[in-house]
Amino acid sequence: MTKQDFVDQEVAGRDKARGEQAAKGGSAASDVNMAEDAAAGTDKVADEAGAASQQDSAAESKEPSAEELVEQWKDKYLRLQAEFDNYRKRTLREKMDLVASGGADVLKSMLSVLDDVHRAVSASEKSEDIAALREGERLVAQKFEEALRQKSVVEIEALGEEFNPDFHEAVARFDAGKEKKGKVIDVIQRGYMLGDKVLRYAKVVVGE
Repeated sequence: MTKQDFVDQEVAGRDKARGEQAAKGGSAASDVNMAEDAAAGTDKVADEAGAASQQDSAAESKEPSAEELVEQWKDKYLRLQAEFDNYRKRTLREKMDLVASGGADVLKSMLSVLDDVHRAVSASEKSEDIAALREGERLVAQKFEEALRQKSVVEIEALGEEFNPDFHEAVARFDAGKEKKGKVIDVIQRGYMLGDKVLRYAKVVVGE
């Protein structure tokens, strides 16, 4: 091999090495470009998704129109009116039931007293013993008063008491001396209290 052939062979080897390095560099650059393109695509998709999310949020936060608000309040009003009407009917029915049941309870307690009255009347037709008849009448009256007390009905104290317009109704006035002036000297009709309320005022005669 001549000296020139040796030089040509060395130059060819260097050119080949340079070609291989260039090829490797091109492949790496291609890989980098592909990675950059992929990243750019990902960012684009993310941007598109963010924009869509913002549009959905804006749609959700959109305030209702005036017509929609009117319909909403109209629906609420109709529902409230229906609920109140049902409540009114229910309470009225409950009140009527309470009055009816309360009246029935009072009447039931009076039936036993009525039975005693019938027995007293029957005894008076057969007996000549006035004392026994009077005692029977007194017992019937006591039983009746006890039945009233069980229903919170009590007699208003009047005879000998100071005249009180909150409980007494004066039907007449008579001169009864200084000691009985302003006091009840006679009871024409007894008065009664139902709890803390006047059921019937006592009709009385007041001294002057």
